[in-house]
Amino acid sequence: MKNNRGLLAALGAFTLWGLLPLYWKALSAAIPIEILCHRISWSTLVTILLLVLMRRSGKLLKTLRERKVILTFLLTSLLLSTNWLIYIWAVNSDYIVESSLGYYINPLINVLLGVLFLKERLRTAQWTAILLAAVGVCYLTFVYGRFPWIAIVLALTFGTYGLLRKTAPLASLEGLCLETTILCFPALLVLFYLGSHEQLTFVQQSGGKQLLFAGTGIVTSLPLLLFGYAAQKLPLSTLGVIQYLAPTLQLCIGIFVYKEPFPQEQMIGFSLVWCGLAIYGLESILIRMARKRARLEA
Repeated sequence: MKNNRGLLAALGAFTLWGLLPLYWKALSAAIPIEILCHRISWSTLVTILLLVLMRRSGKLLKTLRERKVILTFLLTSLLLSTNWLIYIWAVNSDYIVESSLGYYINPLINVLLGVLFLKERLRTAQWTAILLAAVGVCYLTFVYGRFPWIAIVLALTFGTYGLLRKTAPLASLEGLCLETTILCFPALLVLFYLGSHEQLTFVQQSGGKQLLFAGTGIVTSLPLLLFGYAAQKLPLSTLGVIQYLAPTLQLCIGIFVYKEPFPQEQMIGFSLVWCGLAIYGLESILIRMARKRARLEA
C-alpha cells in the first residue's frame, strides 16, 4: 500500500513537472524575468506557510545561524534561479524540445559531476552511456547545425544544484524555502521596478490570469512535496525510471501542442541520448538486482 502511494506521488510529481510548459505559455504575456520573480515571491509565501502548518520551521531557523549553510544556499539559489529563468525563457521562445533534451541528459551530467567532484568511479556501461550522450550532443551541434546550449545549461545548472544540495543539511521543502527567501527581496525589487515603469504585466491582467501568477508558488512547491514523499517510499531505481516521464511530456508538448520542428537530424541526436540513457538505466537496475540477490543469499 505504501509503495502504491509512493508510485502515485512520483507519477504526480513528474507529470506536473512535465506539464509546466503549458503553465509558462499561459503566462507568456509577461517577460521571463517577471514570471521568474512571481515564481520566487509566491513560492516563498507558500513554502513558509507549509513549514508553519507542518511544524517543520524549527530546523530551518536553527540552520540560519550557520554561515556555511547560508553560503551554500546562496549558491544553490543562484543556480536554481538561473535554471528557472532559462527554462521559462526557452519555453516561451519556442524551445521546448531542446529544453526537454536538457532534462534527458541531466542524470548523466549528475554521474559525470560525481566523478569530477566526489571521486566516484564509473563502470564501463556508465562511461558508454555518457559517451553516447556526448556523441548525440556533438551530432546536434555539427550535423543539425547549432550547439544545444539551452539543454546543456539547463542540465549543468540543475546538475550542479543537485550536487550542492546532496551535502546540504536541509530537506527539500526547507531548502526551497531558504532559497526562495534569499531571492525574494531582489525579486520584489524587480517587480517594483517593472510596476513603477508601467511594465508589470500582472496588474494589467484579468483576475483569472492574476491567479495563474499567484499559482506559480503552488506549481513549484507541490511537485517537490510529492517527490519528497515518493523518495521515501520507492526504490531509487523506480524513481530513476519514472523521472523520464517529465522530459517525455515536455517533448510531446513541444512537438504536438506547439508544433515545434523535430527534423530527422534532431531525432537522430535525441536517439543517441536515449540509447545512452537506456544503457545507463538497464545497467543500474541489473546492478541493484544482483546486490539484492547477494544480500538474500548471504
